[in-house]
Amino acid sequence: MDAVPKRILGTAVAVARLYHRMETDIRAPLPAGPVLFVANHGFGGVFDLNVLAFYSAYERIGGRRKVAVLTHQIAWTLKVGRLVELFDATPANHRNAVNALRSGSHVLVFPGGDIDGFKRWSDRNRVLFAGRTGYARVAVEAGVPIVPVVTAGAGESLVVLAEGKRLARWTRADKLLRVKTVATSVSIPWGLNVGLVGLLPYLPLPSKISTTVLPAMEPADGESVEDFAARVHRAMDDELQAMTTERTPIVG
Repeated sequence: MDAVPKRILGTAVAVARLYHRMETDIRAPLPAGPVLFVANHGFGGVFDLNVLAFYSAYERIGGRRKVAVLTHQIAWTLKVGRLVELFDATPANHRNAVNALRSGSHVLVFPGGDIDGFKRWSDRNRVLFAGRTGYARVAVEAGVPIVPVVTAGAGESLVVLAEGKRLARWTRADKLLRVKTVATSVSIPWGLNVGLVGLLPYLPLPSKISTTVLPAMEPADGESVEDFAARVHRAMDDELQAMTTERTPIVG
C-alpha cells in the first residue's frame, strides 16, 4: 500500500476506534508465515466497518506483512476497482487468493459475501457463510493456516429490515451485479430505502465494535476441505454468539 492510501486508512481506523469504541481480544500470536484471515461481515456495503475493525486488530497484533483484501467484483463492475486497488484490494477469486499467499502476503476474505453483509437485524449476531467452503480450499492449496477474525457491533450501525433475496432476482441484480441480496434498511441520512445504502456511504450509529482474533486453525489429518470449513465457521459463529449473549444494541 502506498503512503497516501496508508495515511487515509490509518486516519479512518483512528477515527473509528474513537467513534465506535473499538476493542480487540487477541487469543494467540500470528504464525510466522502468511495466513488466510477469515472474517465475518458487519454491514457489507461499499464501506464495511468490519474492514476497519480488522485493520485496528492487525495493528494491535503488530502485523507488518501486506494484506491482500479479497473484494467483491461489484467494485470493478461499478468502475471503482482502481480506487480500491490502492488499498490492496483484489477481485475475490481462488487464483488471486492462492497467488497472493504464495507471494508472501497475508490474505483477508469475507466468505459470506453479500449474504453475510446484508443480513437483517435479527441475524446481525450470526456468521452466515451460506455453505461456502472455497476459503478452506484456498488455505489447503496454499499450505497456510486460517486465522479467524470475529467482529461484533458493525451490524448495529444501521437497521436492515430485509435482505431482499427475491428483489435481487426480480431486478436481475443477481445477474447484473452478482449480488444475491438488495437490502431494505433504515439509516442516516437516507432513512428508509431499498438498496441505496449498499452503494452509497451512510452515517453509522455509534455502535460499540469488538473484535476477537482466534488462534490459527489447520486441517486435521484426513479432514476434508468441507469439514475443515465447517469447523472454522462453527468456531466463528460460536465466538460471535459468546461475544453478543449479554450485548445491548449500540451500547455494546
